[in-house]
Amino acid sequence: MSNFTHLDASGNPSMVDVGEKTATKRMARARAILVLGDEIMDRLEKEEIHTKKGPVFQTAIIAGVMAAKKTGELIPLCHPVGMDNCQIQIHVNDQREVVIDCTASVTAKTGIEMEALTGASMAALTVYDMCKAFSHDIVIKEIKLMEKTGGKRDFKRE
Repeated sequence: MSNFTHLDASGNPSMVDVGEKTATKRMARARAILVLGDEIMDRLEKEEIHTKKGPVFQTAIIAGVMAAKKTGELIPLCHPVGMDNCQIQIHVNDQREVVIDCTASVTAKTGIEMEALTGASMAALTVYDMCKAFSHDIVIKEIKLMEKTGGKRDFKRE
């Protein structure tokens, strides 16, 4: 259990003390992929879907950024981070899947990958919520960290 940073020596939950760390420039990009089913994809290929709640992708972008900003409130023991930037891009790939990328950055002692993952996750959930009126044949296929820089070590998924 000693390798888990959020557990103390007794195995109890503990916030990581970042007080002595040096602030560094950090960036993370997370990706969510949704499979919406043929009925919804046929609608999307014609034009952006508008529901009573608004345009689907534009609303998902706003929801993702809002969620990323609240990550420290949503995930226990996660430090609140004042992001420098958060951008969400949404597109449909060649397999007719909706791809959501959330890129977040900050200069801080910790963080930014959880913010990127939270932003991508909430954007995906928003697309689901707004499209379920057309069909429940929707799958959030995956949510994963694509890359991060800054901090102890960098990471990049191919």
